[in-house]
Amino acid sequence: MKAAFIFLAPGANSAIHKSIIKTLKVELIIVGVSSYDEACKVAVELVSDGISAVELCGGFGIKGTAKVKETIKDKIPVGVVRFDIHPGLENKSGDEIF
Repeated sequence: MKAAFIFLAPGANSAIHKSIIKTLKVELIIVGVSSYDEACKVAVELVSDGISAVELCGGFGIKGTAKVKETIKDKIPVGVVRFDIHPGLENKSGDEIF
């Protein structure tokens, strides 16, 4: 299985804030982004690279999650870790910021 986790962080750059963890059965690509728009761009690239599932960090609000899902047109499952407010985003939802 090839999967991805996308996290939001101020100042993150998907070109450099990226890591890959490989086990015998799972390859997990972890990518940091600084906005919903960057997350959508990364999600499209990941789908093109053969990712079979994406999980979004708790900073993505309902609107951010929907935006990513709409962008990739439900080609793969999108899951989300849920925080109503996120401690890494000044105790706000990404929906308030992005």
